[in-house]
Amino acid sequence: MTRYVMNLDEIDRDQVAIAGGKGAHLGQLLRIDGVRVPPGFVVTTAAFDRVAPAFEKGLAPDDPVVPPDDLAAAIHDAIAPGHTYAVRSSATAEDSATASFAGQHDTFLNVPADAVPVHVARCWASLFTDRAVAYRQRNGIDHGAVRMAVVVQRMIFPRASGIVFTADPVTGNRRITSIDAGFGLGEALVSGLVDADVYKVRDGEIITREIATKRLRITPTPGGGTAPEAIAAGQQHLPVLNDAEIVRLNELARRLEAHFGTPQDIEWCLDDDGFAIVQSRPITTLFPVPEAPDDNPRVYVSVGHQQMMTEAMKPLGLSVWKLTSPGHMHDAGGRLFVDVTGRVGPGLLAAMTKSDPLMGDALRSVVDSGFVPLADDGGRPPVPGPSAAEAPPNDPAVVAELVEHRRSMLAALERDIATKSGPELLDFVLADVQEIRQMLFDPRNMPAIMAGMEATWWLNEHLEEWLGEKNAADVLTRSAPGNVTSEMGMALLDVADVLRAYPQVVDLLEEGRGLDRLPEVTGGREAREAIQGFLDVYGARCVGEIDITRPRWSEEPAAIVPMLLSNIRNAEPGEAARRFEQGRREALGKETELLARLRELPGGEARAAETKQQIDRLRTFIGYREFPKYYLVNRYFIYKRALLAEAGRLAAAGVIDEPEDVYFLTLPEFRDVVHTAHADRELIRQRREDFAGYATLTAPRVLTSDGEAVHGAYRRGDLPPGALAGLPVSAGTVEGRARVVLDVADAGLEPGDILVTTSTDPSWTPAFVTIAGLVTEVGGQMTHGAVIAREYGLPAVVGVENATTLIEDGARIRIHGTDGFVEFV
Repeated sequence: MTRYVMNLDEIDRDQVAIAGGKGAHLGQLLRIDGVRVPPGFVVTTAAFDRVAPAFEKGLAPDDPVVPPDDLAAAIHDAIAPGHTYAVRSSATAEDSATASFAGQHDTFLNVPADAVPVHVARCWASLFTDRAVAYRQRNGIDHGAVRMAVVVQRMIFPRASGIVFTADPVTGNRRITSIDAGFGLGEALVSGLVDADVYKVRDGEIITREIATKRLRITPTPGGGTAPEAIAAGQQHLPVLNDAEIVRLNELARRLEAHFGTPQDIEWCLDDDGFAIVQSRPITTLFPVPEAPDDNPRVYVSVGHQQMMTEAMKPLGLSVWKLTSPGHMHDAGGRLFVDVTGRVGPGLLAAMTKSDPLMGDALRSVVDSGFVPLADDGGRPPVPGPSAAEAPPNDPAVVAELVEHRRSMLAALERDIATKSGPELLDFVLADVQEIRQMLFDPRNMPAIMAGMEATWWLNEHLEEWLGEKNAADVLTRSAPGNVTSEMGMALLDVADVLRAYPQVVDLLEEGRGLDRLPEVTGGREAREAIQGFLDVYGARCVGEIDITRPRWSEEPAAIVPMLLSNIRNAEPGEAARRFEQGRREALGKETELLARLRELPGGEARAAETKQQIDRLRTFIGYREFPKYYLVNRYFIYKRALLAEAGRLAAAGVIDEPEDVYFLTLPEFRDVVHTAHADRELIRQRREDFAGYATLTAPRVLTSDGEAVHGAYRRGDLPPGALAGLPVSAGTVEGRARVVLDVADAGLEPGDILVTTSTDPSWTPAFVTIAGLVTEVGGQMTHGAVIAREYGLPAVVGVENATTLIEDGARIRIHGTDGFVEFV
């Protein structure tokens, strides 16, 4: 039997499809002892289904809607005469763990009994407003899958009301309760009409009170509805709640959190009968905390900020990276973190500050707060450099041998994996991942990586001390040989040279007709060969390439078309060779200049000789810094092609719905599915939903076990007014138009532009041939974007907090790549 109206006490948390998110939560709240919820009922989604076709056919949200007679009668039968009501929207996607929909749908207060049906209809209509539609699009929610129930509750006329968060909404700290409170109805706070008192409670103790100036309250009006009312001057500075009420509300909020099992955003009101709860929903903006074996304080640092991949990863991507990488990693919110508890000592702090000053400062603040003690690490960095015995000879043949060995390993893997399928394939991949670890721990590998980095640090430190020359290594690394990532950018310039000769090819690409249409036009065969030649070498790369589930350029070649077109428009034929030669000359010229200046100093010959040795070491090894990751993503791509083929067989057999379902399994779980021919579809569905929520979150650099996202600062007093501080990673000063770009495929860059983005991994390198400078929110001196910026001679500042929001697209800015700041011009 279809029911259009149900009492709240008939509903529980599992009936979202009937009562919507708000209704289901309120029904569950009624089942908790000691929690007062105003009585009421729900107009179910079945009632909405009766009227939805009118909106779907084009009825505007503000057009009058009259419920059918039988629906209106059912609503009237549930109403107690002589009372007024709160009529509130309750969509099926509302108040979920990933999307709260706060403020997106309508609520009506103090509604007279005879006007309730009309206001129910207005709640239905609010599902179709522009703001609600835009919210669903932004959160990836299918419009057709959302239905609207409506909650109707007896009005309470409180002396105070507000919101309580069982985790600090600013820091994320789960041990802190934050209470917002105002006089009268809560509408004034929710709509932002008044400032609220803010009380914070930690472990049951009030730790802060901020008493706001409250000039008005929202009160019910006699004929229905609400209106603002001025508060007398003598009452404007009075606290809304006393200490006993604050503590009692905290206890009530923590009881709700324990019942629902997740931090809650709770709307409350207070009248002569005490506290009443009118809504409780999960806080959807908190970053999850990694699971820990005990309740001891723990500190985690973000892996993504070191790898230039701060976006959420799917479970298969997380699993493969964890199996690949040394050290024990924890995943939370679709990201990876390393537990550094017990290791936060002077050595780690110094190393973190050098690679990411904001992360280093955040870690230091955790220690200074007493959350964890300073460890005794003897001042040693977490990844020590090679000893004199381990240091590789200053010989390019060392790098050549390492590279050739890795390439032969890729060829062997390609050959061996081709014969595997079914359980044998998954067992093979799980075992073969250990080959990557062996490469990382190869006694020649890390010393070769560190040799170039340590030469960089040596040159910058000594040449600033001896000559006052800041970041001298930035110029000395230009056009260093053997850098597979910088060579990739040059290679795409060469592809552009081929395509530029065929106007029909260029027209086809500019019209977005696709690479598969190339054979239809003059020069199409030549163009396809050039593009395929590029993909044969670099096709395993893509944005977010450490996540094996991300589409590679070889899988989606259209991803490189915008960069190709930019090269065709903005570069001249032969640009790659000219740029490389120019960079080489600039580096050689800087070397000659520096050595000449050193020889003029006391003991200059010895200093010049030592510097020359470090310059040669820099240019021999700095290019190898990029090769291990290139090798890694190529190995990943070989795995991926084989794993997707196996996933295709599982889908064809009906074990999973589509091949990409395996992206939401770990690699061991994938193996179990292949071995058993059975997949947990509900687990896959839940992980898809979780991933969609994680994708909306911003990963913190440092996270504590209390859930606090710790933000660092540069603490510099030497900046011009209004300048944005960052880390200098590539010397020089440049002024230009800021292009704020979040997706390299949408870049549309022109010569002279300054690229402003969150982070850059190697896939962004082809865009570097167009720009004049680089600003990123994430990065360090030895991250990929910094290395390539130096080789290309681009002034760059990284680690500029919130750069993509503080700098407007098109703004005129000046970046100081030597001193590490950005100015608005």
